[in-house]
Amino acid sequence: MIEAQGRRFSIVCATALGIVAGCATPGSDSAFGKYDDAKKIEIIELERTSQSWDGVQLPDYPVGKPELVVRRYVFPRGSKLGWHHHPVMNYGILQQGELTIIGLNGEEKTVHAGEAVVEMVGTIHHGENRGDKTVVLDMFYISQDGTPIAVQHPEIGKDL
Repeated sequence: MIEAQGRRFSIVCATALGIVAGCATPGSDSAFGKYDDAKKIEIIELERTSQSWDGVQLPDYPVGKPELVVRRYVFPRGSKLGWHHHPVMNYGILQQGELTIIGLNGEEKTVHAGEAVVEMVGTIHHGENRGDKTVVLDMFYISQDGTPIAVQHPEIGKDL
């Protein structure tokens, strides 16, 4: 099926981009330092799922021409991203630090450097850096031209 091939293509591209983006120099304290002495090519599947991190089924692919978007987010220590939801599927690889994702219902997931995360679709949430290191997160969005990547919810109070 075209949809299945498109999905596999997206995951392979995201994984390849994540590996390139996460490469570390020898002796670094990066989560990827363990690969510095690799002797052969390895293919490591970080995630394969049809659900977001909170266990909800992902939606079907939209019909039409896809638009793939790759974004890098940098969260300084103690920072919080505002409440938002994604109308499109997205997933990412945390390159550095620890990021806690909080759903509007209070459910949380903490993602650590080197781990993959499959984001919620259509569910309001936000991210926080509660750790002692700057967070670097690479996210991959499966969208269509004209569809927003995220919809902000400034009307939601900061102290829920």
